[in-house]
Amino acid sequence: MNRGVMMQAMQSSQVVKAIRKIVRAIDLRSREVSRKTGLTIPQIVVLQGIRDLGEVTTKALSDNADLSSATVVTILDKLEEKGLVERYRSVSDRRIVHAKLTEKGTEVVSNLPGLLHDEFERKFDSLKAEERVHLVASIEQIAEMMNAHNLDASPILMTGKVSG
Repeated sequence: MNRGVMMQAMQSSQVVKAIRKIVRAIDLRSREVSRKTGLTIPQIVVLQGIRDLGEVTTKALSDNADLSSATVVTILDKLEEKGLVERYRSVSDRRIVHAKLTEKGTEVVSNLPGLLHDEFERKFDSLKAEERVHLVASIEQIAEMMNAHNLDASPILMTGKVSG
């Protein structure tokens, strides 16, 4: 094997190892957050989407959370059962369903822990703005190179057993 091919294989191996460490760290944090809140990470992402977007359609939530519409509907069912969101049909078009946070949902979403470790948040915040932009762009480029933009994020975000 020539030197260039060998170096490329070593670098590919390093990328895989780094991604595996990231996936493991996300898995552990997801379990921790789920234990603390009783919510799955996708449920939290949807709640935060409703908080950020206001009264919103399933399609808009789906786009915001990088989840399929079917997944968002299932998550909204669970959140509605928990009394955190309510859904209602549009007055102008009965086919369109909007979701909004209930009072309980607003309280819950305002007290959610960060989805990433505090240490990560602190280190990320301490980077210069241009370094943060570069880091985010690099991670997005890795996701794009892995065709991750074509995947429903929920299987990655749902870890451990959390009763719904």
